[in-house]
Amino acid sequence: MTETLINELQSYGARLVDPKAGHESRRGGAGPSDHKALTIDGMTVMVPVHTAPAFESPYLVEKPDEQGKSRISRDGRVLGEVSFPLRPRFYELSTADGIPYSQIAVLHGRDVLATTVLQTCIRYQSRTKTCQFCAIGQSLAAGRTIAHKTPAQLAEVAKAAVELDGVKHMVMTTGTPKGDDRGAAILAESARAIKAAIDLPIQGQCEPPEDDIWFDRMKEAGIDTLGMHLEAVTPEVRARIMPGKAQVSIAKYMASFEAAVKVFGRGQVSTYILAGLGDTREAILEISEKLVALGVYPFVVPFVPISGTPLESHAAPAPEFMHSILKPLSEMLVASGLKAVDIKAGCGKCGACSALSTYERRLTA
Repeated sequence: MTETLINELQSYGARLVDPKAGHESRRGGAGPSDHKALTIDGMTVMVPVHTAPAFESPYLVEKPDEQGKSRISRDGRVLGEVSFPLRPRFYELSTADGIPYSQIAVLHGRDVLATTVLQTCIRYQSRTKTCQFCAIGQSLAAGRTIAHKTPAQLAEVAKAAVELDGVKHMVMTTGTPKGDDRGAAILAESARAIKAAIDLPIQGQCEPPEDDIWFDRMKEAGIDTLGMHLEAVTPEVRARIMPGKAQVSIAKYMASFEAAVKVFGRGQVSTYILAGLGDTREAILEISEKLVALGVYPFVVPFVPISGTPLESHAAPAPEFMHSILKPLSEMLVASGLKAVDIKAGCGKCGACSALSTYERRLTA
């Protein structure tokens, strides 16, 4: 699959003849929302299907057969075959107290288990503080998840997902709670329980904790890789797009990245950068160069507007803009020995929300 096709699918989205094909698409919540996973040429990609651009996309995916296989076309010309990951078997189960496993953790891509441990955030309820792209409260309000997943629940679901569906690694993120640990404590508690139940690589994701000791505590608890997500990289864009989170300065992030790499290792600390929010190509590549020098993997993904958020009408970045970033970024990463394939767990390893790993593979093939 070419980088161009992935960039176009993630910018333009795709229209589905059968919106119910495959297992449920992601609606609301944290992470890739309003998306559906599609596998093309052996690579699983998260493609927007419920966004405004997707409704007018030149790409059309036909109704799949019983094996989940379909065809994708652009402006009426068939490009090839695609398939939908089938509904995970662990989705059919519920906890002893009657909570469906799918409300505790969900499948991302093809083999990644993902959960938002705390589905609330100190910033979300405030118009003056909330991240303008965030939909963490939507899936909770719609009854698709629960507010706080306990360590026991997460361990039970993780074990089932590995044994029933071959899940290879897990992503645990969290809304930011009150307190200087900024979510690190709840991630450590959860990871400890999961690792006691099943040997599964885990990425934890939170804002930089005030005290660097939390990196040691998360690592000791069983978190293998750490994500601390900048999202936007210039002060003016951060202040406009995420006024509350922007109060944690870029300088604090960079100091925390340096401290975290000492604990987790080069390439096992990452950050998520949303291209298309207003940062220039040059600004993204400049900070990426600094991050790579620290041993941090900058996972650059195209911003996808989510329905119901203040940015729902914000345009997705053009495929050409993504190419202008991802091509030199991949060269930078490969030259520095930081590659997605070497990450133990998390978004960068999965790679389904960006064409970045495809560029890397071309360079190392």
